[in-house]
Amino acid sequence: METNRREFLERITAGAASFGALPLAMSLTACAAEGSNQPAGEFDLAWPSRLTGKHKAVFDMAEIESGYGVWRGNAWAGQYQQFMGAAPTDISLVTILRHNAIALAMNQAWWDKYGIGKAKGVIHPLTGQPTDKNPVLLSTADGIPAPFDAAALPKQQERGVVFLACNLAFQLDCVPVVAKADNLGEEEARKVALTYLLPGVLLQPSGVFAAVRCQEAGCTYVKAS
Repeated sequence: METNRREFLERITAGAASFGALPLAMSLTACAAEGSNQPAGEFDLAWPSRLTGKHKAVFDMAEIESGYGVWRGNAWAGQYQQFMGAAPTDISLVTILRHNAIALAMNQAWWDKYGIGKAKGVIHPLTGQPTDKNPVLLSTADGIPAPFDAAALPKQQERGVVFLACNLAFQLDCVPVVAKADNLGEEEARKVALTYLLPGVLLQPSGVFAAVRCQEAGCTYVKAS
């Protein structure tokens, strides 16, 4: 992924030299197109309408960090209910999975088939030992204590938490994994990679795009990992 990121940044840097010579609208359009060739229709952009609570926050995850960022969002929601007297309907939480944390947006079959735990050096959130499990999917069935079970990504989704994923990171990290392992071209590899995306996780043009939209919708920004 780092090689792909360097190539992407080199393209952006090269273009920046002539940025000032272009009309502003043209410059912004050119930069926005880099690394995201998907049409706008491929992205669900209606999710801000779901943020109806009095208390709104966006937890921005850039690193896997044993899935702690996802747990932190859950902890905040619980603390506001416990100490602020907020009802569950008073709370709107968004979690963004971007950069290296994009792996958390993928299902366990993805982790198993492509050896993600070992490749990423993932550590179990409770044992501190290497794990081949996606930590945000762990539950009591995996030996997780009951109080932590509710923090699993699917359980949070059931309570209305919105999970967004960076398409740029998906394209630069997840798609090449499939392309290399399955000997596929980029277009076909993307189609395969999309089948491993966790249900209900919404791809956005980029993680930064998602973070700004959250704040425009009234969310307080939290750097979660």
